[in-house]
Amino acid sequence: MRLLSGLRPRLILAFAAMTIIGAAATAGVSYVSARNAILKAVQDAAMDQLKDRVSAYGRPLSTPPTQEQLNDFAGSLRLNAVAVYRNLRSVNGPDLTTFSPELRQSIANNTRIQFQRVDRDAGPEPVPELLIGLPVLVRQPDGLMGPSGVEVYSLTSLVQQQKAIEELARSAWQTAALVLPLAAALALLAARQVLRPVRALNTAAAQLGEGRLDVRLPAKGSDELAELVTTFNNTAAELERTVGELRAMEADARRFVADVSHELRTPLAAMNAVTDVLDEDAETLPPDTAVAARLVSGETRRLTRLVQDLVEISRFDAGRAELVLDEWDLATAIRDSLDARGWRDGEDLVTDLPEGVLARVDRRRLDLIVANLVGNAFRHGAAPVEVRLRAGDDGVTLEVEDHGPGIDPEVLPHVFDRFTKADTARARSEGSGLGLAIALENARLHGGDLTAADTGHGARFVLRLPHRTEGGTR
Repeated sequence: MRLLSGLRPRLILAFAAMTIIGAAATAGVSYVSARNAILKAVQDAAMDQLKDRVSAYGRPLSTPPTQEQLNDFAGSLRLNAVAVYRNLRSVNGPDLTTFSPELRQSIANNTRIQFQRVDRDAGPEPVPELLIGLPVLVRQPDGLMGPSGVEVYSLTSLVQQQKAIEELARSAWQTAALVLPLAAALALLAARQVLRPVRALNTAAAQLGEGRLDVRLPAKGSDELAELVTTFNNTAAELERTVGELRAMEADARRFVADVSHELRTPLAAMNAVTDVLDEDAETLPPDTAVAARLVSGETRRLTRLVQDLVEISRFDAGRAELVLDEWDLATAIRDSLDARGWRDGEDLVTDLPEGVLARVDRRRLDLIVANLVGNAFRHGAAPVEVRLRAGDDGVTLEVEDHGPGIDPEVLPHVFDRFTKADTARARSEGSGLGLAIALENARLHGGDLTAADTGHGARFVLRLPHRTEGGTR
């Protein structure tokens, strides 16, 4: 069935089947017509000959005829015929048992010539024969012609005609068989003509799917395929226009985010300097003023992290993210990232970081990945958070697993999307919603990948990095 799964073999099969059926039907009709014509010709000739010879017999037949008269009458016909009058029959001619009782009864009750074609068993193959019966008419006392009681039966072999018919049938089927390659050729040609625009449409659709929105096809003719090509061209043109507008809007939005993020860095630097002073003097301030100062300081730090994340994302979007690669012992690099944020081994954090696992990485970007993954586990998961480093033949893996509520199945496919948060009800959580997206971009920049999974008792994030990475800019 797989051979018929394509449109091309089905078209070829349909065209070939139609051609062969047509050729076979034509051959069959021709055969039947020729067969009937041959049989009718021999049948009419035999009947006319018998009637003519019976009419040409010059001696009058008495009723009832004598045996001698019957013999003389049958012999004068010079045919393979027998003359019969009730229980008398001529000495020459075929056996009367050859003629069916139905034929003899029809002749006895009729004044017209009758015939019958039969196949007589005479050896390995039946012999076709033509049986003809004719009542001999005489003038009656009333002047009308009526049956005399004498009947003539003749037998004509149809063997030669049967051979001619068989030869005709053989020729007809051979002709039908010769149509097969012609049918295949016509089917191939028709399928090619039909499928050529379909293949062109398929190629154009594939190119459109690859992002070539300017692809168009020439519309030829006025049939359904031409209408389909026109529809495809109109769709592609509308898609190109829409995508162009969306890309322009996206570029404007990214440019706006990048510009705003960069513009905010200078005032934020000043605000951070002020909040640092406020934090140092908070103990000397009135209680209400101290609470407000700490709130402003916390929100300023949160805004600073958000701006930093936006600046980092804008670098990826603009293709200006750079790798500064060097060979590092990953256990040391990861442990330094954890220590810098006050995360140390204990009840809340369990690490398995074997020494001697080397890879070429950008130390700053690896630090961002580790900070985002472990920080995400502490914020949205539950202790203990496990950090495991493994080396394999195809690269290095870093697993960060917590024992919290896990990841909702509806959120899991979008966990690395920008501004996605596991708990949508907590709209003002500490994270910006960009951490995991930045971690994924940094992993891909290294030639690796980052995946997330729900373990049933928590969330697991797996970072995969190759042993060696070529330096460059993204």
